[in-house]
Amino acid sequence: MSHPGNLRIEDYTYNLPADKIASYPLPQRDASKLLVYKDGVLSESIYRDLAAEIPPGSLLVFNQTKVVHARLLFKKETGGVIEVFCLEPHSQYPEVQTALQQKHKVWWDCMIGGASKWKHGMSLSIHHEDPNFTLTAIIAERKPSSFTVEFTWDADITFAEVLQYMGRMPIPPYLHRDADESDETRYQTIFARNEGSVAAPTAALHFTEYIMQQLSDKQIDSELVTLHVGAGTFKPVKSETMHEHDMHAEWIEVDIPAIENIIAHLDKGIIAVGTTALRTLESLYWIGVKIWNGADVNFNDIAVAQWDPYEIYTTLTAKESFEAILSFLNTKGLSRLVTRTQVMIAPGYEFRVIKGLVTNFHQPQSTLLLLVSALIGNDWKRVYNHALQNGFRFLSYGDGSLLWRS
Repeated sequence: MSHPGNLRIEDYTYNLPADKIASYPLPQRDASKLLVYKDGVLSESIYRDLAAEIPPGSLLVFNQTKVVHARLLFKKETGGVIEVFCLEPHSQYPEVQTALQQKHKVWWDCMIGGASKWKHGMSLSIHHEDPNFTLTAIIAERKPSSFTVEFTWDADITFAEVLQYMGRMPIPPYLHRDADESDETRYQTIFARNEGSVAAPTAALHFTEYIMQQLSDKQIDSELVTLHVGAGTFKPVKSETMHEHDMHAEWIEVDIPAIENIIAHLDKGIIAVGTTALRTLESLYWIGVKIWNGADVNFNDIAVAQWDPYEIYTTLTAKESFEAILSFLNTKGLSRLVTRTQVMIAPGYEFRVIKGLVTNFHQPQSTLLLLVSALIGNDWKRVYNHALQNGFRFLSYGDGSLLWRS
């Protein structure tokens, strides 16, 4: 497996005109266009007809994360506004859900807009009328690229409820608009259950109960995993080569029945719905390799580091790897695996689990575009050129593609 550290991000760019970016979703989720790439051939469809493109017996894997109201707007006494964007829980918490269930006080790693105006020792607060409570924030720690903020509130409710009352939906900045009421439902998938993301797993935004029924009628199965999407999704690659780019670690959670279902479909074909589902599945393989090798895997930290797949030699099959995870969980008396992954999937990566990917069209010079290139090689340029020239809508609320491995 070749190492992608020397890849130059400037080789993964294209011209994306502003009028190609979808500011809003289509009225019907499953009416979005679908560009199909298979064996080098391109064809067009719509999401509503997706089942016709998937072989019977396949397994579609979805990310069931739920977007939280991660944007908090605090007003200073002078009237100025400071935006606090809640990225992820502080490292003292073992997982996202534990942090979200905290009452009265929690520490969270955040990005701060207007941080220079937030002087050392200054507390900011927001008051909510119904229910009647006040949320207060102080900066506990300044980090190179983020801040640890201590939030306290005077009501017997969880931080998840605080965000629901006080926060705003964190739609992507490239939409250049404020979130409105429609985003409350349309920026969540129909699978959204586990709170913790600051961005939606957008490939699944197109799915409806109608599509799921069509898949089921064709004996195409589905499964749910969780990856809580971090703001690294929006983080541009600023380094010249990928060696200097630091991937943002994200929490994943997969239970035993899901792992068993994945094992049962390894030979039949697994399709990841979204890059987050793909990164979860491929990360599981590398976790299983580490367990098989007897490595001391620290699940409270990062179980899969950015370059692990390019630096660990293994001949382990996907089935052996996933069975190693099952054995580990059963031995420990655990019902699910909860850990973080920092894996970077870029050209040179050897896919171990998935055969296909359903995904939207991604930003130029992004790690997501590197992932697409890892899957279909330089044909990503053909796919994106076709989409640009044939009226496809781009990014989170845009159209999508079904890409089969080259």
